[in-house]
Amino acid sequence: MGAFWGLLLGGLTVLAGSGLALGAALGLTGFLILQFVAGGATFVAVDAVWNVLNSFTLSAIPLFIILGEIMLRSGVSERIYSALSPLFQHVPGGLLHTNIAVCTLFGAVSGSSLSTAAAVGSVAYPEMTARGYDRKTVVASLAGGGTLGLLIPPSLSLLIYGALTETSIGRLFLAGILPGLLFAAMFMAYIFILCLSRPDLAPSAESKVRLVKSIRNILGLWPFLLLILAIMGSIAGGIATPTEAAGIGVIATILVGRFWGSLSLVTLTESLFAAILLYASIAFVVMGATILAQAVSLLGVPQSILGSVREANLGPLTVLAAVVFVYLVLGCFFDGLSLMIMTLPIVVPLMTGIGFDAVWLGVIITIMIEIGQVTPPVGLNLTVLVSVTKEDVTLGDAALATVPYWLLLLLGVAILTAFPQIALYLPELLM
Repeated sequence: MGAFWGLLLGGLTVLAGSGLALGAALGLTGFLILQFVAGGATFVAVDAVWNVLNSFTLSAIPLFIILGEIMLRSGVSERIYSALSPLFQHVPGGLLHTNIAVCTLFGAVSGSSLSTAAAVGSVAYPEMTARGYDRKTVVASLAGGGTLGLLIPPSLSLLIYGALTETSIGRLFLAGILPGLLFAAMFMAYIFILCLSRPDLAPSAESKVRLVKSIRNILGLWPFLLLILAIMGSIAGGIATPTEAAGIGVIATILVGRFWGSLSLVTLTESLFAAILLYASIAFVVMGATILAQAVSLLGVPQSILGSVREANLGPLTVLAAVVFVYLVLGCFFDGLSLMIMTLPIVVPLMTGIGFDAVWLGVIITIMIEIGQVTPPVGLNLTVLVSVTKEDVTLGDAALATVPYWLLLLLGVAILTAFPQIALYLPELLM
């Protein structure tokens, strides 16, 4: 086992540190382990990669990516933002609450934290800075709210987790709904308290909007709400698989973007091109991680770690705390989906082996990835929002302002650990 750990840590350190693409670093490390530790069993890697990429379930990933990219470029986020803005204009925090609400709704179709932050941020930041909102506070709310795109279904993180661990994706999607709404409520509560104590961060609106107009604006969102229902309703009702629902979602998104948004043939082509690039990068990491996972599985590493944990009499909560700490550290250096893919082969067998539910664990790992999205130096949500501000807000300032959201996400892990039924109630009720 010493040779395995030496090759694993040494290989990843040297290969990834050399600037090699992460997928290549993972795959080459897996090949080295298969060749020199597993007795030259490199042939099993080819079958493993084929089986994963040939998976019907995994084919939903490019479809959800296409859906998110079309939504990002179709102008739908502007319609949603305009409709929800009047609801919060006289609440302490004003449009900061709108950021969270729109991120929550947008996350229900995009599946991506980065797409959610970019789509909402490009609309909200110019509008709010023009009204005198504190720039760092605006960016922090967008960074925190953007993380909801990775938890609220359909979620790329939960989809990949389910495909690679053979966990029901329908149950995983349902498990993400209540935690996602919980985080949205926690973020809005924090904004309310912050702006109540510091009104200068969010100036009060001068004009009043009638209740009737607000209701009319919300009812005007019916095409978007119908899109959410078409995707999630078909999965929860057992009418369609996640892959089929993703296909339905892409067609529905094109129609909504064309007739309700500003989608054109040019933006559709740009969306498809961007989706291809993103999926290619994810698929490359999946290939490398699959090779490494095959090596880990063939050598029985998870079972060995589980045996060591049992011999050491470490309680489940202690092991969970250690896993959370590892994700916090690695989240500083790897993007979320890559981190999840490379750690699943060891983490999932270990955690389910000591009694944690696989569906609940998928939600927890997704939250840890969300924390990584707002943790520098990688922190992709922070990076994309700094670009949206044209560097009016530096990465350091954005990171400091986002610390409360980072802590709330970590608090959410503790809440879900104490009350796992928050995540498991809907899957047990509906599936």
